[in-house]
Amino acid sequence: MSHLHIDSVSKSYDTKVILSDVYMSCKKGETVGLIGRNGSGKSTLLKIVFGIEKADFKFVSVGQTIIKSVKDGRRLINYLPQDNFLPNNVSIKSLINLFLEKAHRETVLENEYIQPLLKKQNQQLSGGEKRIVEILLMAHSNAHFVLLDEPFNGLSPIMKTYVIEYINGLKSSKGFIITDHDYENVIHLADRIVYLQNGFLKSLKDLNELVTLGYIPEGTFENIEKLQQ
Repeated sequence: MSHLHIDSVSKSYDTKVILSDVYMSCKKGETVGLIGRNGSGKSTLLKIVFGIEKADFKFVSVGQTIIKSVKDGRRLINYLPQDNFLPNNVSIKSLINLFLEKAHRETVLENEYIQPLLKKQNQQLSGGEKRIVEILLMAHSNAHFVLLDEPFNGLSPIMKTYVIEYINGLKSSKGFIITDHDYENVIHLADRIVYLQNGFLKSLKDLNELVTLGYIPEGTFENIEKLQQ
């Protein structure tokens, strides 16, 4: 179960092609950064991989298990959506006990950022507080692979740095695919970068390719080393 394989993903809305024969992979112990312009289909791709968005065609597997639906991917793939997903009127402590198995609960319950929130309910939290709770729930789930859609949304600069360090500390036991409009944080976190444009996915060997692709202005990255293959 150490490899997430995504192949031949195609998706169209009416006559507009969103994803065209997309291939992607992620290994346990690896973080893959998925970047692209707004509306390029990044979230759609993650939803298709997780199983909550229908594709025209897809092939997704974890190890020898083929993932056709959310049910197939249970305990294998988890997904953090852009929007807050925690229910209201339930304490954060209760949600942690509900979402996580016993072996992982204490780590989250004892987290310095979570402890002040335990007696509060979701609707009482700020956007950043909700996000850190959700990220830790996803990170400590039993899934082998975690898809993070806009995880830095609502987080302060300090918390963004914390999340990067936290996920890096968990990489030995999981694989992560992360997409966010804040590309600098994605780049800091990712072991390698893939770029989605006009329905096609391109693996980048050098971040300066983002200049050629028109994603960032010239001079943003200078003297930059090659990304890991």
